[in-house]
Amino acid sequence: MARVLDLISRNRDPIGLLEHLSGGTVYPHSITPLAGNVLFLCRQGASTRLGCLGQPDTALQFQLTRAEADIDRTLLTLGLGETNAHNAAALRALVPHTASSCLGLAKSVGLGDRLGIATPGHIRALRAAPGMRPILAQQSIREMERTARTPQDVIDAATWGVLQEGWTDGYGSDADHLKTRADIDVCAAAGFCLYTLDPRDHVDNAADTDDAATLSAKLDALPWSRLETSLPALRANDADQSWDIGDRALTCNDEELARAAVKYGSAIAHLAEMYRHLLSVMGDRPFEVEISVDETETPTRPVEHLFIAKELQRLGVRWVSLAPRFVGRFEKGVDYIGDLTAFEQDFAWHASIARALGPYKLSLHSGSDKFSIYPIAARLAGDLVHLKTAGTSYLEALRTLARVDSPLFREILAFAIEHYEQDKASYHVSARIDRMLTPGALSDEQLPAALDQFDTRQALHVTFGTVMTQRTSFGALRFRDRIYQAATLYEEEHYAALRSHFVRHMQPFINT
Repeated sequence: MARVLDLISRNRDPIGLLEHLSGGTVYPHSITPLAGNVLFLCRQGASTRLGCLGQPDTALQFQLTRAEADIDRTLLTLGLGETNAHNAAALRALVPHTASSCLGLAKSVGLGDRLGIATPGHIRALRAAPGMRPILAQQSIREMERTARTPQDVIDAATWGVLQEGWTDGYGSDADHLKTRADIDVCAAAGFCLYTLDPRDHVDNAADTDDAATLSAKLDALPWSRLETSLPALRANDADQSWDIGDRALTCNDEELARAAVKYGSAIAHLAEMYRHLLSVMGDRPFEVEISVDETETPTRPVEHLFIAKELQRLGVRWVSLAPRFVGRFEKGVDYIGDLTAFEQDFAWHASIARALGPYKLSLHSGSDKFSIYPIAARLAGDLVHLKTAGTSYLEALRTLARVDSPLFREILAFAIEHYEQDKASYHVSARIDRMLTPGALSDEQLPAALDQFDTRQALHVTFGTVMTQRTSFGALRFRDRIYQAATLYEEEHYAALRSHFVRHMQPFINT
């Protein structure tokens, strides 16, 4: 190993030497020593290639095309190969820091990447604003389906981004919003470490307003055997009780308990079953769990948070973070909508419960671009916070397009406005088409600012799946390849946009 490194470093232009040998543009931070070899990534046209320079007799697990390389009359072997799933798995096995791991209770940020090309930009933001542990591989099953990506694609994209930027400080991976056992199986096979379990389909949102007779009937009909308890036992343990939650007390009368049980009882049974399945699938492999009840129609009241946590603990479920549905509106791609004083009061309750019953982190889902609440969350939660972002990275890719390829961006913008009504169905958004900025009304110089206009931004945000999978009448992908080509050609501009955007996200959390 030292011999190969010495040969490269003795050269007056070591990067140039590797570029000459590989025929590509080398990413300097990717150069990594490994068992008598030097690994690196290089760009060849629109493709990224894995390079391996080392002794001729070195046996590694990569799939590479090998050729002799003579450096200062020393015969070495240069191998070049694709950044495919096989080579990504081999890399994770041979270079541990390129594999994800559990982050525990460390203050963290989830950096979703719908396109699979944002990790280098995310890492540059982390270096500019250190203080939060990153989850660099994160995508929900819904997003994967809409972008025609697989869990393995998500894991592998983060792996290559980590190598490209030479990131050695560790990172997590989040299989987000899993709703079925099949979701768990495919994500576990890909190698995720954090599993966000989403029981939204089992939440009874009507429980908040049901009349007494309806509520009583629903309460009797709960799956008590799956909950491994009974209604009399639940009432004996929790009705008309008071709990000390840090510097405050939380009480629960019989009606509040009944509404919490009806609203979340089936969801809790489903979560316990999902957790036990995850335990069996993972075996001896380390993993973590996040509980997500944020995508419900009504806020999670403090007494409901308490009920969920106590019941899950009784059933043996363990988690590192929980995402309540906070008061106000957490719409996609825009700042928090609501009364900040009300949010602060609500968040304070949830933070106290998370400390008293855990500790575990509070997770801010749909957390991107919620700049007005970051100082509040950072102050009240301290290190027990996880900020989860996703679609905002896709929007920064579109911002780059608006600057460097205005015809393509105009085409995407018109398409997004056209498909907004159908694509918004599964998202919390309130954008209106009549307020959106149309391509014809904007000069080239004004195009990037379209990403900052509320209604236009949401239309671009929620139509990502249709944009990425839309095909022409001839069967070709209409936008996808052109987006990747532009992002490759102008990757430094793309990374700079991501860096600036996410430094702004993280700064409030690391200054407290």
